[in-house]
Formats: sequence, structure tokens, C-alpha cells
Amino acid sequence: MSVQKPVKRISAPDIAARKGGEPIVSLTAYHAHTATIADDHCDFLLVGDSLGMVMHGYESTVPVPLELMIMHGRAVVRGSKRALVVVDMPFGSYEESPAIAFRNAARIMKETNCGAVKLEGGARMAETIRFLTERGIPVMAHIGLTPQSINVLGGFKTQGRTRDQWAAIEEDARAVAEAGAFAVVVEAVAEPLAARITRDIPIPTIGIGASAQCDGQVLVMEDMLGLSPRVPKFVKEFGKVGEAIEGAIRAYADEVRARSFPAADHTYGVKD
Repeated sequence: MSVQKPVKRISAPDIAARKGGEPIVSLTAYHAHTATIADDHCDFLLVGDSLGMVMHGYESTVPVPLELMIMHGRAVVRGSKRALVVVDMPFGSYEESPAIAFRNAARIMKETNCGAVKLEGGARMAETIRFLTERGIPVMAHIGLTPQSINVLGGFKTQGRTRDQWAAIEEDARAVAEAGAFAVVVEAVAEPLAARITRDIPIPTIGIGASAQCDGQVLVMEDMLGLSPRVPKFVKEFGKVGEAIEGAIRAYADEVRARSFPAADHTYGVKD
């Protein structure tokens, strides 16, 4: 009898080794069943704090608590076997000090069994990234548009549209790479700058609204499936799942009102 070998899960070092190679594929995932569907096709699944907006109706990612990230992180780990699972550290869980960041990152990894955490911020978070990585926690960084900072940025604004902004963003990229991040998300950054950063730093860049020249791409799954009512310019809808769901619900409602559902095939008779 043949014994099927267990699937080896992709690790943070595996992602780091993909710099300049085959593009890295990623999507967000928040539930076990969508993680199962995406697992065969994605190199890593991001349990993004965007779940606060997509799943829970918040207007931004700022209110998302640590416990919510852990709950969804557990579900995605349970639903996947192959992809690296990266869990976002929510606003307020890592900024105060490297020690507090470590405590919360360690809790995420221990309680979800994920393979890495992600935190926002460039040069200002370099010390924290170094502190975590030196203590065994793989860190994915996030620069450019950092959604947790929208109250400072004044909204979800594209970064690097003028060249006088480039130096600071490039310094952020260099700083997180030197601090030990294994990869960096580059969000809503002007295409030429994102391509330049990708060429200049030794770790993979994961673009979202950036450049096709990035080492990989990530999108919010619900956005690319056509489930979200409003999406940024950088999103391509690869499906129309929202329309399909609405059509199915409409058909169900019509049949219930017409008393044609449930039919005989969907009910149970009596056994005498």
C-alpha cells in the first residue's frame, strides 16, 4: 500500500529565495474554505487586516483587534496545506516598542501556527523588524500606502506620484531589507518607483497597485472576485462572483415565494 507523503508547506526562506525568479503569487484569505481553494495556486496567503473592512464592515483597518486576526489566522491555516500563511499585525499591536511587538507577534504565531507576520512601516519600523527576526519571527514588511496610517496620510492616497517623494520610499525599502524582512509589500506606489525599488533591494517585492516588475503580486480576494462594491483602480476583477451570488439569491427568493421550493426532491417522506 502506497503512503502519500505530506505536502511540505512553503516557508518564509522559500519566498525570500524567489527574488528575481518566477513571480510570487498571493491573495488574501480570511476563511478556511477560501484558503483551501486558493492553496494550490498561491505561494502565500495573507490574512490581511483588510478583513476588518471586507468581512466586518469597518471603514478602515484601524479598529481591527489582535484577537480577530488570530481567529481568522487559525481558520486559514486549517484550510491550507501548501501555501505560507502570513498574518497581519493590527494597528496598535507593534508600534509601541520592539518588546511589545515581539510579545504580540509570538502570540499570533503560537496561536495560529502561521509561518510569518506582516507589519506596516519602513525605516521607522526597522528596529522592530530586526528585533523580531533576531528572535525567530519571520517578518514581511509593508511600505508605500500603509492603510493603518490613513489618518495621517489623509486617506488612501497613491505614493510616489512626484519624484520628490521617491527618496523617502526608497529609504524605507532599503531599511526593511537591511533589518531582516524576508519580503516587502509595495502598495499603491507609482510604477517606475516600484520597478526601481525591485531592482535595487535584495528581497522580493510584492506589488499591490505597483508594478508588474515586482517579484510578486497580491490582491484582496474579494476585490478580484467581484465581491466588493468599490475597488481601487489597481484591481482587476477576474470574476463576477458577486453577480452570481445575487442571481442565486434572487432565484431562491422567487421559488420560496412561489412555493416551488422545496420540491419533492428536497423533502422527506414518511416510512410506514
